[in-house]
Amino acid sequence: MRRRPVALATAAALFGAGLTGCSEPTAPTGRPAPDTPPTTTAPTPRVPAGKAPTKSFAVGVRQVKLNRDGDRPLPVTLWYPAEGAAGGAAERSAPAADGRFPVVLFSHGLGARPEDYQVLLTRWAAAGFVVAAPRFPHTGRGGDGNPLDVLNQPADVSYVLTRVLALGEKAGDPLRGRLDPERVAATGHSAGGVTTIGLFTAGRDERLDAGIVFAGTALGVGTAFAGAAAPQLFVHGEVDEVVSYAAGRAVYDAVPWPKAMLSLPKGDHGRALLGDGRALGVVADTTVEFLRWTLYGDPAAKKRLPADAARGGLATLDDRL
Repeated sequence: MRRRPVALATAAALFGAGLTGCSEPTAPTGRPAPDTPPTTTAPTPRVPAGKAPTKSFAVGVRQVKLNRDGDRPLPVTLWYPAEGAAGGAAERSAPAADGRFPVVLFSHGLGARPEDYQVLLTRWAAAGFVVAAPRFPHTGRGGDGNPLDVLNQPADVSYVLTRVLALGEKAGDPLRGRLDPERVAATGHSAGGVTTIGLFTAGRDERLDAGIVFAGTALGVGTAFAGAAAPQLFVHGEVDEVVSYAAGRAVYDAVPWPKAMLSLPKGDHGRALLGDGRALGVVADTTVEFLRWTLYGDPAAKKRLPADAARGGLATLDDRL
């Protein structure tokens, strides 16, 4: 995607602060009063009504080495529903379970790796989703840490999606016949949240049916959401010390489609994804139900969302779905 010069200096200052930081929160910034929900009828999501799997799956994991344009190496970790008993650790190259599963793309934060988020991502796979998580060449751990390369990442993710979906048609590939190209979501944390927002704005990928943004901002990618209605779930800590809650809320308010925002009053920039077991449980349950609704079309999952979000009093849900 094209870079926007007017945003570069500000983006560098923000991203340079460390978009995967998980330091202790300082003082709450406070939650702005929610806007009045729109009175017009929200656009209808594209995925037809259906039913998500009721069982949990064992999880398999493998890596696929990709490279966009020859100079952007993008090793992709795939977590997927596998044969065998559920509940154990992900098994490398385990045979895939029978069925055709929606695909969920996940973009990591600055200086991070896909495996840093494996607790959440394996939970998605166990619920019946194939998760594809690229490691970006400049913002991943071990890269040069160039924060402005975030603006190139939406195109990386679209490339990864094309190549991963091709595995479902490739003779001899373990995922042949297991991927549903008509049911796809993009998700991401921090810098990966920026990447995800970009996939629905300036770099809109029309194959995407839904999005989940963890601690994200629209800096550099804008809020001109475009294309067919794609429900969005925002997850943000109210004491986020890197991307302010107000910044995340501003992007959420700009979304014209069905949407919800899970707010964690004591949540910082990353603990709910990387360390805090109780908060991670709420985030995992809520995001699983959101994906079940948006990608399987399961109306029962949508009805369960508010209860999952409220469990334990750790979060609140602004529900405009």
